Amino acid sequence: MEVWTYIGLFALTVASSFTQRVTGFGFGILMMTLLPVLAPSYAEATALSGLLAIFTALVPAIQSRKSLNWKKLLPILLIFLVTSWLGVLLLARLDSSLMKHVVGGVLIAVSLWFFITGGRIRLAPTLPVQAGMGTLSGLMGGLFAMQGPPAVIYFLAVSDTKEEYIALTQWYFLIGNIFMAFFRAGSGFITPAVLKLWCVAIPGVFLGLFLGAKVYKKIRTEELRRVIYAFLLIAGLLAILG
Repeated sequence: MEVWTYIGLFALTVASSFTQRVTGFGFGILMMTLLPVLAPSYAEATALSGLLAIFTALVPAIQSRKSLNWKKLLPILLIFLVTSWLGVLLLARLDSSLMKHVVGGVLIAVSLWFFITGGRIRLAPTLPVQAGMGTLSGLMGGLFAMQGPPAVIYFLAVSDTKEEYIALTQWYFLIGNIFMAFFRAGSGFITPAVLKLWCVAIPGVFLGLFLGAKVYKKIRTEELRRVIYAFLLIAGLLAILG
């Protein structure tokens, strides 16, 4: 049974890191559809997903560093760090099943709205916008290891190029997940079982990144947007059904 757990975890990690490399997000969403079944507990599943996500974002973050705009990143990132810490503290006290259904409904509504409007939205990188998106992202990250959607909506709207979008998202996920690893360690979520599963899954991260980079080079900005909207819809359905 343990062997099949390892095989399933490796395959899930490859698929999740591939999705992250192509769309700029989605690693935590896809991982958390099945990871709670493979990990000893839901809290440990969020910890494992977050540890793996650090390395998922590391390579594209370094590669895209010249396209990073700190003015668009820093305020939302700082707000995220505070609210994600609160999310981790709340994890043991809330009904995670109910909250996942709420998150799923929000993802579906957002994706349908984007499809209907064609994604014609421009969000200015103002403090109120960053505060709202950072708060939602932080709570979703702390509770579910799914901090991507609110941040992606913001970064997709304020990015001038595909390269800037990737730089903003990957640096956001990299720094955010590093801090959340410390938050989760402090709450006792990073256990020997988590570290053992991490060793099994980490090669899958780099394989998925390698395969995803091949696809990313061939995709245009508008195609990337449609892929992201579709993935938001699928992620919402999985959250509700899961």
